[in-house]
Amino acid sequence: MQPPWPQLVITAGRRNEPVARWLRKQTGGLGRLVHIGRPWAALDQFDLIVTTPQYFLPERPNVLHNQLPLHAVTEQRLSSAAAQWRDRFTALPRPRVAVLLGGDSGPFVFTAAKGERLGRLADAMARDAGGSLLVTDSARTPQVFFDAFSSQISVPAHMHRWGMRPQDNPYLAYLALADRLVVTGESMSMLAEAAATHRPLYIFDPGDAADPGGTAPRPWWLQRHNFRYRPLTHRLAMRLGPARMRRDVGNIQRALVDSGRAVWLGQSFPQGAEFVPPRDLERASARVRALFESG
Repeated sequence: MQPPWPQLVITAGRRNEPVARWLRKQTGGLGRLVHIGRPWAALDQFDLIVTTPQYFLPERPNVLHNQLPLHAVTEQRLSSAAAQWRDRFTALPRPRVAVLLGGDSGPFVFTAAKGERLGRLADAMARDAGGSLLVTDSARTPQVFFDAFSSQISVPAHMHRWGMRPQDNPYLAYLALADRLVVTGESMSMLAEAAATHRPLYIFDPGDAADPGGTAPRPWWLQRHNFRYRPLTHRLAMRLGPARMRRDVGNIQRALVDSGRAVWLGQSFPQGAEFVPPRDLERASARVRALFESG
């Protein structure tokens, strides 16, 4: 890296933090540092931190608490995707239910039993309404989960597997053209993108409390899948790590449900409910500009 040095550095992820601080040092301390998410360095190392409820960051003048993660889903992009894909879905009866599948993350392990349960619930929702499904998985979706989910689908469906025909990805079209949206609750990004639409949003709980069939769960240590590396290290970090290093995605899920923007899958969505998506991107952009306007 060589001069001219940047006036503004925006980072995300702990590996970028030392680089950002080094860049500011080259500016004589005049460069501005903005971090997205949760930094590992001390909070006063940054001019602005844009964070969300799953992190336990304190209230500070340089910490902006947004409702949802930032994303790039806009009305213009949705309109463009709808125009491109609308004719391809004409054979699918409405209402169309988009199902967005995430995958293993933190304490959540996507088992075959959970895939079957989600498949049954999504199929029943579409079948009872005389509709169809629009389904996509993601890079994190285990094959066993997707196969178990697919085995329960009996209604007309358009299914997209992550990685196949990447130049022809219908994800934005699903958001634009679905009448309802079902999202696995571990994915904060997909929840935020789905919330950017004005469609009813249903959250599927991928935790062990609902596996299987909504019965009372066994303790986590009696479920073999929880002894994989990721869920085990996550539990240890949440128990032993400092409060600022902890993460609870349930904070975002509960905020969406409590605001009336979403319900848990299996519950009825309130008739006539409306929700104006938060203007988190605009708030964050304004705060970044203010770093320079204030001198």
